[in-house]
Amino acid sequence: MSLKLISAEQVHASLHYPEFVDSLRQTFAAPHTMPPRQVLLLDPAAGSHDAFAMLPSWNDEVIAQKAFTYFPHNQAPAQTLYSQIMLFDRKTGEPLALIDGVSVTCWRTAGVSALASRLLSRENSETLLLLGTGKLAPFLIRAHASVRPLKRILLWGRSPEKVAVLRDKMFAEFPEILFETATDLPSACGQADIIVCATGSSEILVHGAWIKSGTHTDFIGNHHKDKRECDTQLITKSNVYVDSQENCFREAGEILVPVSEGKFSLDQVKGQLADLCRATQPARQNDQEITLFKSVGCALGDLCGALAAWKAN
Repeated sequence: MSLKLISAEQVHASLHYPEFVDSLRQTFAAPHTMPPRQVLLLDPAAGSHDAFAMLPSWNDEVIAQKAFTYFPHNQAPAQTLYSQIMLFDRKTGEPLALIDGVSVTCWRTAGVSALASRLLSRENSETLLLLGTGKLAPFLIRAHASVRPLKRILLWGRSPEKVAVLRDKMFAEFPEILFETATDLPSACGQADIIVCATGSSEILVHGAWIKSGTHTDFIGNHHKDKRECDTQLITKSNVYVDSQENCFREAGEILVPVSEGKFSLDQVKGQLADLCRATQPARQNDQEITLFKSVGCALGDLCGALAAWKAN
């Protein structure tokens, strides 16, 4: 069997919501192995942010190894992030495909976010607040709109121009949904049924005092143990779930900072995504509780996306 090279364009043509959300749920529920991801600073002594990371996982069908580089100071035309996923046959070890990892990462990150919402948000949730206008934002809107009957999406970002571009782009795709710019963040948080925070902010953006009963919140932008997108109050008033305990308990400041303050403990985390998909941990129990999902990204989602793209091509 020859090794397939699968481009970003092929990945985008191969994956669709909500079908990919269904695949993610099946993959997380099935037996799998997912060692901790490794993020390595290439030259810690120089104080550089340049990094190389490896995310391995496998199930009874394939082995996947995603590798990516992160060079935040790159100047155009160079990208700040490059990524590839190597896929191997689980039974023979034979290499199957080399797949563009940046595109898969967008699909799986948004897909996991929507899967968590399907399991944790109220089924009648109609208003989504999205913080962040980056490359991931359109994928998040598409994924969430595929699993909940959204009628209104509030968009918040530091650049009004980027918010306007995103709003117009997504309204062209979803003319049945009302897209609005959120200028008053406390008010927007109080109106939302679902809040998704996907920013690069090192400052707290979402405060627990702003969140009404029954809201589902989702934080995916921060991967640092000493930074966070929400405050301690939101953590302590929420039922908290994570994509991967092994990764989040090392990298998620949203959880680790309240732990360091003595206001939260790791054993208060209700469960991880695989537990929810297997129904070994309860999901939302009523319409009043506040749920919070923290994701730093995990390799099994990459496996699922890469496998789907390989099968489609």
